[in-house]
Amino acid sequence: MSRRLSKVLSLFLGVLMFLFGFLKFFQPFRGWFDIQIQHSHLPHEAILAGKLGEMVTGSLFLLPWLRRSLTVKSRDQILLVACLILVAQMGTAIYVHLLPQVPASVLPLGIKAPVIPIVVLLLGLLTPFAVWKERRAEKARDVPTE
Repeated sequence: MSRRLSKVLSLFLGVLMFLFGFLKFFQPFRGWFDIQIQHSHLPHEAILAGKLGEMVTGSLFLLPWLRRSLTVKSRDQILLVACLILVAQMGTAIYVHLLPQVPASVLPLGIKAPVIPIVVLLLGLLTPFAVWKERRAEKARDVPTE
């Protein structure tokens, strides 16, 4: 069950994050994202870094399932790195949502409360838990019984 959960979560987060980053290169998402960064007083470089970062994170979540030749250990390490990056990105997104100077009109679905970043963050935190449970179950199967 844990393997299935980690696969579903990583596929979902991979597609979601890649699309979030990709769409920010096109209007109206580009304009909204630019305004979010400008009003949050982050450096101008954060605009491109945010877009590319989300696409890279999405790719990392998808990589283990696109490259079947990866070992289980490599797959798990890639997923854990993707989760760490995702936590930082969603922390930044929550920060931007909570700033009073960032208008709701430039946020996803026009919602000022950081609902989407919190949900994505929770899914990102659930992924390493599923990987950990999967590894634990594999180790239990490998232990010889007397």
